Amino acid sequence: MKISLPVLPLITIVLGAQLMACSDESVTVAVAPDISGQSTVYPYSEGDDIPALAYMAHDEIYNPESVIPPQCYTKTNGKNNPCYACHQSYDRSENRPNQMGDGTLQGNYEFSDVGLTNSWKNLFVDRRQLIKDISDDEILAYIEQDNYSAALSGKPGSEHRLPDAMHLEQLSYPQQAFGEHGIAKDGSGWVAYNYKPFPSTFWPTNGSTGDAMIRLPSVFQQRNGKYVEDVYLANLTLVEMALKDVNQLAVPNLNEQAIGLDINGDGELTTAVKVMQRRDNYLGDASATELSFLLYPEGTELLHTVRYIGVDDNGQIYNAPRMKEVRYMQKALFRSKESLASAYYAEAKDKAFEKLPQTRYLNQETGIDNGFGWTLNAFIEDANGDLRPQHPQELAYCNGCHKTVGSTFDQTFSFARKVPGTKGWGYINLREIADVPNINEQDGEFLTYMQRVGGGDEFRQNAEMLARWFNDDGSVNDEKVKQADSVYELITPSPQRALALNKAYQTIVKEQSYLFGRDATITEARNVLEVIDAEQPPLLPEHRHAWDMRLDWFANSEHNVASNAAPN
Repeated sequence: MKISLPVLPLITIVLGAQLMACSDESVTVAVAPDISGQSTVYPYSEGDDIPALAYMAHDEIYNPESVIPPQCYTKTNGKNNPCYACHQSYDRSENRPNQMGDGTLQGNYEFSDVGLTNSWKNLFVDRRQLIKDISDDEILAYIEQDNYSAALSGKPGSEHRLPDAMHLEQLSYPQQAFGEHGIAKDGSGWVAYNYKPFPSTFWPTNGSTGDAMIRLPSVFQQRNGKYVEDVYLANLTLVEMALKDVNQLAVPNLNEQAIGLDINGDGELTTAVKVMQRRDNYLGDASATELSFLLYPEGTELLHTVRYIGVDDNGQIYNAPRMKEVRYMQKALFRSKESLASAYYAEAKDKAFEKLPQTRYLNQETGIDNGFGWTLNAFIEDANGDLRPQHPQELAYCNGCHKTVGSTFDQTFSFARKVPGTKGWGYINLREIADVPNINEQDGEFLTYMQRVGGGDEFRQNAEMLARWFNDDGSVNDEKVKQADSVYELITPSPQRALALNKAYQTIVKEQSYLFGRDATITEARNVLEVIDAEQPPLLPEHRHAWDMRLDWFANSEHNVASNAAPN
């Protein structure tokens, strides 16, 4: 029998369990009958500060609206708009498979009654006292430890072993894991790509570093049953074309004779093609599969690690070996645009009938089903720093971004933001990325974001970003931002801030309090609402924005997309 733990302001009653507060001297406990009618004593009652692990241990839902991320509770003051980066509606003539159309959320709170109360209470913890006794040397030693490789061994299905699909040898050390064009050296088929981090949760200055890899099914890697690297790179390029809706891209000197097809449209089969044209079908053994507008082919896998912020001896920021999370998605079922439309309709219908979100948990190997063809799984640090499977309640958080958000492309973010063509095949490198604008925008994306938000993070409390890039009157120093050499300069923290963020997150790991929030805020959030007033619009009309998260990589260049080739 599930036992309901007290939750303020309401005690949930499950299967008829009746909770009674009783007192034994100074200890308050909760009592509930088990299936035999006998009473079981629990050390919690209404009003207690119940740890996150207790909710998971008793399979009691702490936050039924965990799909509403912490950022949605930001105080906007009617003008500070971080909301536009997720919530977008597009003209129907674009014929996008993503039919969420949630741009109205920039001007209207459409939360359930439960969602009106902010359950992300880790935002309201001042962690300065918690981290004051953690030395710099201690945290540096901790983040340099490789906790990923240990999770590759052990028996399948064991508590601390990653599922086989999430294996990539030497991933903690990218320079050892990937070869030319980002292809994994272990033969796993994973390919790393360089992409512009999504604003601003994924900026290192706001807590974490990260990376992303893609893998296509074996038929996309082969011709006549044999692996052919040129076939694989050509098919990956076609996926990029489908997701970005472009007609040509640079490729790394592909051999058309090895591929068996003319891919640049010149009518010949040459051995060093640098530009590829879009086509209707994929290549090699996947030739029967058609490209689908803004959709990945069935079987596509994505791997994403969230890491601590590394600081080297010169104070430079990099992706630390220690991983906070290993996240994985697989497109288990291809759903057409028409099929996806029915899924969006069902989602809207449930919301109209005020039904709370449902997350379908499958198993430890597979994770959860997002209802749109994808399964999502993730491992996270346990209290000792070892990677463990996330509890279904912790995984439900993933659906907040990878289910029904208007800005996504096939429920994903990073691949549509990949540096185009040849230069984008390789491990993430922020120094190689300029602050290019989004499609249909004029200024750089990160500059525009800071202007619209009024800060360097959604909560507008990253003091270092405010000091670096903002004027005394609160406006952005546009010229200074435009002079940055790369996004590395814009969005990486000082060594001091990096270490403080690492320490703050480590306290959450020790608590295992992920259900209460994973944002590594150092001080208590000031610009975050604890309770939403649904009658108060988040943003005034003049501060709402249309936006496409894809990037205009050549806005300041006479070159087209196809010119983005790596040097010979």
